[in-house]
Amino acid sequence: MSESPITTSVIFDRDGVQHGFLKLPHSHDGSAWGHVMTPITVVRNGEGPTALLTGGNHGDEYEGITALLKLANRLQPEQITGRVIIVPMLNHPAVLNGTRTSPLDGGNLNRCFPGNPAGTLTEKLADYLTRYLVPISDVVLDIHSGGKTLDLLPFAATHRMADKGFEARCLAGAAAFGAPYTLFMAELEGDVLFDSAVEGQGKVFISTELRGGGTTTPETVAIAERGIDNVLRHAGVLAGEVETLPSQALEIPDGDAYRVSEHAGILEFTVALGDWIKEGDVIARIHDMHRTGEPPKECRAPYDAMLIGRRHPALVNVGDTFAVLAVPR
Repeated sequence: MSESPITTSVIFDRDGVQHGFLKLPHSHDGSAWGHVMTPITVVRNGEGPTALLTGGNHGDEYEGITALLKLANRLQPEQITGRVIIVPMLNHPAVLNGTRTSPLDGGNLNRCFPGNPAGTLTEKLADYLTRYLVPISDVVLDIHSGGKTLDLLPFAATHRMADKGFEARCLAGAAAFGAPYTLFMAELEGDVLFDSAVEGQGKVFISTELRGGGTTTPETVAIAERGIDNVLRHAGVLAGEVETLPSQALEIPDGDAYRVSEHAGILEFTVALGDWIKEGDVIARIHDMHRTGEPPKECRAPYDAMLIGRRHPALVNVGDTFAVLAVPR
């Protein structure tokens, strides 16, 4: 496989604080020898573990972006042992555009792993992360939220794995984050996610979902900031004890937990986030927009569960996930 076209303006083995860029060549009508410039900060203080902290994997998820931009401004070498690599806006073109995917190539970064050094711009970035940043890291925290189309209760998550010892290490990292909920999470497209690229190299991976709706709140940014510090303490990078907080243990068990609409219309929820529902209960109704006098379609729960996520816009189309369910573990 060829070398990555991405170069950096930071030196990963240099002590101190460095603010720079991942530089990806991008020739376009406005700049024949242009670049996609992804901001990066490296804070290092001697030998020790490395934590890779990322946000903006999707460009409309702002909790991670905000918390990591603030961290890049405040973290000092004397506070840590080892190294912290901060990439607050992984899919930088998408962040600038306020969209889930890149406006440059339509790329959904979190569906492009392990990437391709000769592929699209987004695939080249995924490849760089997979082959250059993940191998030098011991723990990876990728902060997500629901973006413009979803609202999810704030949780940290990992996955069920064949290697139960490794699973336990990842679960301990997710629990250390200290979100109100800690989940095992079944994924719909696992093989192409950042998660798989990290876990496939035996590195601890922690993901989050911290509300959404394309905005932030003081509460969700505080959860992200506290969680980042907790993960760094848990990894032995930041001094001090993990701030222990109550967290409910749940699991998104399978693909059926992602409830997909078979109808288009106006979405009316009958339950709220955090509500427990029984098998057969109505979760939501979908009202026809083309005529009056038409009864709404009812969407029912396939099993007893908590509503942990919901579609944010009221307009729903065929194929949209409108609800996410979780069960106790």
